[in-house]
Amino acid sequence: MHRSNPYSETSCHATPTPDVVVLGGGLSGRLIAWRLARTGHHVALYEQGAPSGYYGAAWVAAAMLAPLAEAASAERFLVELGAASLERWAEWLPQLPQPVFFQRNGTLIVWHAADRSEWLLFEQRVRKNAPITMLHDGIVVLHGAQVTRAEPTLGTRFHDACLLANEGQLDNRQLLLALASALDELRVDTHWHTCVREDAMPTAGLIIDCRGLGAKCAWSNLRGVRGEVARVYAPGISLSRPARLLHPRYPLYVAPKQDNHYVIGATEIESEDMSPVSVRSTLELLSAAYSLHPAFGEARILELNSHCRPTLPDHCPALSWDGALTLRVNGLYRHGYMIAPEIARETIALADALLNTRVRDIDDFNTWRTDSRWPKLYHTAKPD
Repeated sequence: MHRSNPYSETSCHATPTPDVVVLGGGLSGRLIAWRLARTGHHVALYEQGAPSGYYGAAWVAAAMLAPLAEAASAERFLVELGAASLERWAEWLPQLPQPVFFQRNGTLIVWHAADRSEWLLFEQRVRKNAPITMLHDGIVVLHGAQVTRAEPTLGTRFHDACLLANEGQLDNRQLLLALASALDELRVDTHWHTCVREDAMPTAGLIIDCRGLGAKCAWSNLRGVRGEVARVYAPGISLSRPARLLHPRYPLYVAPKQDNHYVIGATEIESEDMSPVSVRSTLELLSAAYSLHPAFGEARILELNSHCRPTLPDHCPALSWDGALTLRVNGLYRHGYMIAPEIARETIALADALLNTRVRDIDDFNTWRTDSRWPKLYHTAKPD
């Protein structure tokens, strides 16, 4: 049932004012618009790119859902957000009108014998940052034939490995298209190829700004961190799950998608440079993939892509309210697919509370934040 908008004023001759305008049609914007529309809200979405998502960071990503693996470098807040979001992906994906490749075979961590110290450091960090509930049965150390049984292609290459058994991945490009179709089905007012100016915002009961780096004018401490990936076609390798190669100079992930396609990535550069992938990064990525398995030497390069992920100073996401009619969702950094569903769920709950005046002022907002499962997520105005 459509819910009334307490802020809108429409006439019988005017186009109804949306309950919510979502700015930005990347991963977060599409998820939030989709879930809001499912609850009966009238939603409009504005995106400067295409329905495919081709020009956004969400198009380039590997879309690994690996909170335990990320615990080696991410704080517990992000790890727990990722664990909750992984369960939500399993719930939400079947509700989309098109199938999306989704896999929960875990993540295999491997290392060459000379780099065993990298594994010891990795394990130490994971055990420090991950909650005990995730560690139980979540880390399975493998030796010899156990590695071969887990991943036959790599069993002859690595004597030792670790299986993070509960992790997953999805196909980001299938997901973006499925979400675009879902918005059409729910009659969301989609405005693709439309750039919204700060001085000409659409009228709505509430604006949710999900523009990533496009919102730098609103968040001065937002910055881009560049990532570079290769997509290759490699028949015959047949990895059954994402693999991470620990290395002191070239840590690497390889995510197998459908039809023998693989996403290879590792680079993280403090730069907002949107230029093509460098020769150095390409050599490092492909050399590390070759060291994972020599058959990657015969792979065919399909794409070399780069993009910048929106990042705040603490590398954590933020949901910020301006005290009036604007929510801003940003700073998902390199963890976008891993944490987006839980961020979307929190955003939708707060948006509904604002539209229905259960949250009216800063005092109400602070109470809401205190009662939330994720109080660190919430900010007023801009993050410090």
